[in-house]
Amino acid sequence: MNRTIDKRAGTAARHAPRGTRPARKPFRLPRANYAGGLGAAVWLVIVIVPLYILVASTLQTRQSYLDNGPLSLPSEPTFDAYRTVLEGDFPRYLLNTLIVTAACATIAIALAVTVSYSIVRTRSRMSRRIFQLFLLGLAIPSQAVIIPVYLIITELQLYDTLLAIILPTAAFSLPVSVLILVGTMRDIDEELYESMALDGASQTRILLQLVVPVSRAGISTVGVFSALGAWNGFLFPLILTQSPETRVLTLGLYDFVGEFRVDIPALLAAVVLSIVPIFTAYLFARRQLINGLMGVGGR
Repeated sequence: MNRTIDKRAGTAARHAPRGTRPARKPFRLPRANYAGGLGAAVWLVIVIVPLYILVASTLQTRQSYLDNGPLSLPSEPTFDAYRTVLEGDFPRYLLNTLIVTAACATIAIALAVTVSYSIVRTRSRMSRRIFQLFLLGLAIPSQAVIIPVYLIITELQLYDTLLAIILPTAAFSLPVSVLILVGTMRDIDEELYESMALDGASQTRILLQLVVPVSRAGISTVGVFSALGAWNGFLFPLILTQSPETRVLTLGLYDFVGEFRVDIPALLAAVVLSIVPIFTAYLFARRQLINGLMGVGGR
């Protein structure tokens, strides 16, 4: 029946005189995708259950958690776990992590922007070889070079300092950062470069007034990516530091794990508090992050 109606409407539209609007096709409701809805519901449960366990466990005491289990609702919600975390060394660990994250993101952005601009604007074999070297860095895991990094940091007398964490972390974020920004800067029209060059603009002015504003989506992506890597970093802080004064959040969680006991509510409360800052930053920068990874360029 529907096919007959559509066929008649098409015939009438072809033979209709000029200047008249063709008849609209009948509106059809989209078919319900039950399989997709079921899959979305299953995925929602998979995501929500761990978050529920994480938050609900922080509102229990250590004894009630052991008696009732992680899936039980807190009978008497309490913030003792958060109080225990904040009264300890957590604020110092948080400050160290913020310093490391901000420094790594700043170094990665500054170096990646200048290197990527040089690779895009320099038409030589050397620039292509440099770009290939950065791409090679994507295939080298940090675990494979931890011993040489340890020796270099020791020779520079930077062991057990925040710089011992910042420098290697920023270095290992550069390959992906350069890859993202090279793709972003290549999308800039060549005419824009030529027009500024004809106006007598120097390379520094072109970089600051043209490339950086147009590439803001890619730069935001690099900043968020570098910040996430520094915030969640574990290997370099574990190997290159040892004193409590230079400890970051990923190592500070060990304070709640003893030889014969584990304070699970306090441990999970520390996890929640450590998630909040980086999650908030991601919420504000998620659009730029997605656009930069897709190569949109933010224009």
